[in-house]
Amino acid sequence: MSFKLNLITISMIAMSSPVMAANFAVGNANMDSVNTKNYECNRCISSTGYQGEVTLAAGYNDINDIHAANALGTDNNGGIAAVSGNIKYQGESGYEAKIQAYQLGMDNGFAHLSGGQAGLYEFNLDIDSIKTYQAGDVQSSLWHNNGMLTPSDSLNEFDLNQQREKVGLGFEFDQDFYGVFVKYSQEDKTGYKSSSLVSPSPINFGLPTDSTTQQLDAGIHLSGDNWLTELSYFGSYYENNIDNLSLPYVNDMYSATPDNQAHQVSLSGQYQLHRTVMNGRIVAGRMIQDEDLIQMAGNPLQNWDGQIDTLDGRFALTSMITNRLRLGGSIDYTKRDNQSSTAEFAQYNFNSLTGAFRQNTPRDLERNTYKVNASYRIASGYRLQAGYDRKDVDRTFSDREQTNDDNLWMKFNVRALDNVNVNLKVEHANRSGSEYEASDLTSSESNSLLRKYYLADRDRNALEFKIVHNPTDWMNLGITTRYAKDEYDDTKIGLTESEDYGYDVNVNIQFNQYIDGYVFGSQQWINSNQAGSQSFSSSDWQDDIEDEFINIGTGLSYSGLMQDRLIVGIDYLFSNSISDTLVHSYIGSTDTRSTYGDYYSYSHSASMYADYALSEQMALKLTYRYERYFDTDAANVGVNDIAGMITLGDINHNYNAHQVMLAFTYKLR
Repeated sequence: MSFKLNLITISMIAMSSPVMAANFAVGNANMDSVNTKNYECNRCISSTGYQGEVTLAAGYNDINDIHAANALGTDNNGGIAAVSGNIKYQGESGYEAKIQAYQLGMDNGFAHLSGGQAGLYEFNLDIDSIKTYQAGDVQSSLWHNNGMLTPSDSLNEFDLNQQREKVGLGFEFDQDFYGVFVKYSQEDKTGYKSSSLVSPSPINFGLPTDSTTQQLDAGIHLSGDNWLTELSYFGSYYENNIDNLSLPYVNDMYSATPDNQAHQVSLSGQYQLHRTVMNGRIVAGRMIQDEDLIQMAGNPLQNWDGQIDTLDGRFALTSMITNRLRLGGSIDYTKRDNQSSTAEFAQYNFNSLTGAFRQNTPRDLERNTYKVNASYRIASGYRLQAGYDRKDVDRTFSDREQTNDDNLWMKFNVRALDNVNVNLKVEHANRSGSEYEASDLTSSESNSLLRKYYLADRDRNALEFKIVHNPTDWMNLGITTRYAKDEYDDTKIGLTESEDYGYDVNVNIQFNQYIDGYVFGSQQWINSNQAGSQSFSSSDWQDDIEDEFINIGTGLSYSGLMQDRLIVGIDYLFSNSISDTLVHSYIGSTDTRSTYGDYYSYSHSASMYADYALSEQMALKLTYRYERYFDTDAANVGVNDIAGMITLGDINHNYNAHQVMLAFTYKLR
C-alpha cells in the first residue's frame, strides 16, 4: 500500500513527547522561497464564529425489565427525550469555547463545557451521569429502615442499580516554558447492590449505597528544547453516608465500608539526548483509614488507625543505536509499607473461640520489574522485536514470601508484501519462588497441599498471529488468532491447568459509492481444571470448567437515495456466553460425574435507521432499536426455594425491549 512509510512516521511521532514531537503541519512549512502574492483561496471559510450541531431527540421505550436500560440508556417505560450536541465558538481575538453534550435527559449522559484563550488558559466544567442496572422489582423479606434490617411476612420490592452523578471543574494555564493545572471533582453514588450475611443461616439482602468521593488533582510542568518535567498532587477522599446495619436481635451485624483517603505526590520528567530518550517518575503516597470498629468481646481496638505508605518509581530508556537497531529498557519499583495498628486478638477456629491470642500482622509488599527489548529492521518492511521481562515480588506474612516471574517474548512483523500486513508474537513465561509454606499465620484452616494460583509455580506458553489484507481497494480483511496455556505442575490442590484461545475476524466492504457494509465475529474459549479435597488430604475431586464467548455483528448502510438526501442502514449484534462446570468425585476407583452451577446468557441487538437531510443545515433521523436478552444463573433461586435461606428471588432475565427515537439535528455555520 502507498502509506507504509507514513504509518512508520506517525508511529514514531506518537511515541514521542508532545513537547518534542515533530510538527509537519502546513502552517510550519518553509515558504521563504515561494512567491504567494498572487495566490487566492476560493474555498476558504472564516473559522471565527459558531460551528457544530445540536440534536433534539424524542421517542418511546417499551421495556419490562430495567436491565434493558444498560443498552437503551434509560429505564423509563414510555416517552423519553434527550439533547445532544457539539458546538464550538472561535473569536477573532483567539478566545474559544466548546460545549459537548450526549443524551442529556436520559440516565446515562454527559456534558462538557470549556473556554479560554487558545494556547494560554482554559476553564472546563464536566457533568456525568452513569447508571448501571442489575435487576428490577427484587423481592426480599427484609426491610431496611435507618440501619435496621427487619424481617417481615410481606415482601419488600426494590431495584438493584447504581447511580453515579459526577461534577468536575478544571483550570489549565500555559505560558512559554511552564504551565499549571487544577482539577476538582465530586461523585455521588446511590442505589442498592446485592449482599449477604450469616446469622446464623444465610441472608441475602439489598445493601443501600450512598457515598461521596472527592478528587483533587494539581500540578505544574516545565519544558525546554529537549526536556520536560512535572510535579503533581493527586488526592482522593471517600465518605460513606451509610452506617453499620443491624438485625432486631443483634446490633452492628454488617459493618459499613469505612471512610478513607489517599494522597500521592508525583515528580516525572523526560530528557532527549540526540537519539536517546530517557524518562522517569517517582511517586510517594499514603492511604489512610481511621474509622471506629464494631466492638465485640476480645477486640482491644476502638478504631483501626490504618495507614499504608506507598513508593513507586520508574526509569525507562530508548535509544536508536543505528538506523536499523533500537534498544530499550525500564526499571519499575513498587513498595507498600503497612503502618496500620497491631494488637493481640482472641483467635477463632471455625466459629469457636480457642482462648489463644495472637497479634494481627500488617502485610507489606515490594516489587521490582525489569524489562529489556530490542527492535531490528532486517530489511525494508521486515522488523524483528524481542524482549525479556523479570518481576520479583517480596511479601511479608504470606504463604509464599517471594515469587519470580520471567517472560521471554518475540515479535515478527512483515509489511513488505503488497496489501498485506503480518504480525506474529510468541511468548514463554514461568513463575518460581521461595518455599511454599502453609503457615499458621496465613492458612491454618487450609489444606497444606493448597496452592493459590497467583503464588504457585506456573509455566505459560502463548502465541498470537495477526494478518491485515486489502485484496482490493474496496475490501479490508483482518484476522487475529491467539492461544495461551498455563500449567501448574507442582499444584496438587488448586488450579492445575488453564487454556485460553480464540480468534477475531473483521471485514469491511465498500460495494460502491453508495453502499458500505461490515461483518465481524469473534470467539473465545477458556478451559481450566482445578483439584480439591473433601477429606482435607489428597485430591478426591476435580472440576472441569469450560467458558465460551461469542460475538457476531454485521451492518449495512445505503446512501444516495432521494437525490442524495436519504441514508438508511441496519446494524445487528449477537452475543453469547456459556459457562459449564463438570465435577468429578472419586470414591475408591469410582468416578462420579455431576454438573455444578452452570451459567448461560445471550442477547440479540438490532438497530435500523433512516437519516434524511431536510437542507444543508437540518436533518431528521428515525431510529428503531431492539434487544432480546436471556440469562440463567444457577446461583439465583426463588425466595422460598431453599429452606432456612433468605434470598433476593430469581433475578435472572428474559425479555424483549424496543425503542423508537426521532431526532432533529441543526448544524451551525
